[in-house]
Amino acid sequence: MALIEEPKVEAPQNLTAKEQLDLKNKKLVRKLLWLVVGSLLFAFALVPLYDVLCSLTGLNGKTQNTAALVAKAKVDNTRWVTVQFTSSVMPGLGWNFYPKQTSIRLHPGQIETVLFVAKNITNEVVVGQAVPSITPGIAAANLKKIECFCFVRQSLKPGEEKEMPLRFFVSPELPKDVSDMTLSYSFFPAVSQSK
Repeated sequence: MALIEEPKVEAPQNLTAKEQLDLKNKKLVRKLLWLVVGSLLFAFALVPLYDVLCSLTGLNGKTQNTAALVAKAKVDNTRWVTVQFTSSVMPGLGWNFYPKQTSIRLHPGQIETVLFVAKNITNEVVVGQAVPSITPGIAAANLKKIECFCFVRQSLKPGEEKEMPLRFFVSPELPKDVSDMTLSYSFFPAVSQSK
């Protein structure tokens, strides 16, 4: 049985220079449209991908916050870790914000609670969102937050002062050569969800 081959369609060689240029331009436009579509898809996927990366690595202070982690953690009484706390308020927020204690010394696996204080020094309701940062970077994946004011936006009425708890532990899996870490919170203005 003989196979019947379909004739190949080739671009005619007898096209004028303008027609060849138009054909090349159409190909270029198609490639650029695919690039735009790909860029848009990447932009929409970027935030969920970033969140997954942060929760896996502890990058930017985003750590897994599950009860299973607390249950698995065993206190390592053979060593100490010092956690220092710093804070800052971004321009436009109108708050005073500081930790009640600047550092704490604890055993890995030991659950501790530290209080931060925020006061609205304006005469209007102000909503803020805390963003954590942990250094050194290797320690970020080993600081496990159980309860934190940074999980939700905080709203303060004019002149209101609020104590905000941070309940956490340092994983016993923290490398032995890391004995100091710094947890820093920056408060940024946030749009109120009621608006």
